[in-house]
Amino acid sequence: MTGATFSITELADEFGLTTRAIRFYEDKGLLTPERRGQTRIYHPRDRARLTLIVRGKNVGLALAEIKEILSLYDLQDGCETQNRVAVGKFRKRIAQLREQRQEIDLQIRTLEESCARLEARIERQVEDAGQSAPAPKVAVRPAKTKKLEKAIV
Repeated sequence: MTGATFSITELADEFGLTTRAIRFYEDKGLLTPERRGQTRIYHPRDRARLTLIVRGKNVGLALAEIKEILSLYDLQDGCETQNRVAVGKFRKRIAQLREQRQEIDLQIRTLEESCARLEARIERQVEDAGQSAPAPKVAVRPAKTKKLEKAIV
């Protein structure tokens, strides 16, 4: 990195992004690098904003939410408003993730119960037939619906 500025390639390498992703964030108004002809020059402020963008995306915030948080940086209130808005959005995301975790836990319990029921049924069938049949091979693929428990007999 050269001095107090960064090239798009340097930032892309540092953050593990493509240069296209960084240009996309610029197109969405999340970054505003200086331009020298066709060259984008990124300053430490742009790098800090990119840090927040990447962190926000990593925890599941929408770009609109990230943009709202970034837009509050220049209010001259020591970032109090920005921090309050960020905390509100983070708490909302935590609640969403907890709800998803509950749904996942329910799906796991449903699948475990279904496996136990089906294994018991197989065992009874084998006993009734008086022989042991090899277990069939089953292709595993992700569920297509959120309500997996309704789809299982």
